Amino acid sequence: MKTIKDTLNITTQQEADVMGTQAENQGKATQKNRLEIRRAWTDDLDRLMKWRMEVLRDVFAPLDPALEPVLEANNRRYMRQGLENGTFEGCFAVLDGNIVGCGAICYQQEMPSPDNHTGHSAYLMNIYVCPEYRGLTIGSTITSWLVAQAKAHYCGKIYLESSDKGRSVYEGLGFQPMTDMMTLG
Repeated sequence: MKTIKDTLNITTQQEADVMGTQAENQGKATQKNRLEIRRAWTDDLDRLMKWRMEVLRDVFAPLDPALEPVLEANNRRYMRQGLENGTFEGCFAVLDGNIVGCGAICYQQEMPSPDNHTGHSAYLMNIYVCPEYRGLTIGSTITSWLVAQAKAHYCGKIYLESSDKGRSVYEGLGFQPMTDMMTLG
């Protein structure tokens, strides 16, 4: 039986059947279910913010309640500007009319190099699937959609940070650990 990765030709408006042995075994999705990856627009800003805060609460649990308003204001400003100037692109995974996940790209420009001739790069982030819908290839589908968008923008480098929960999803799509990066602080 084909999985959603096998059947999906990613476009902004195209739907894909949610199929696969794992989904059928879990009884959460069958061939009648429809998954759509829908691009977010500026009028989706409140919805994007709801999902961003959900991701932050999940990944950085427990999130300091005093920090939440600051993060929300700064993220809202970043997303609004990015949506308007094209440096940020978000999406929602919609299953049977319900949003069950999200993802985003931050487009950046770096100095061109032998491994990125254009200097265009894409940082994938905020990839999240509601816990009750995990294991149905929705995270892979979101990530594949984001990668297709980045490639359409001629990004020579596409990277992301991964939680332990998401690592196998990204590795299954061909992402490899970066051993030459460091962080300060």
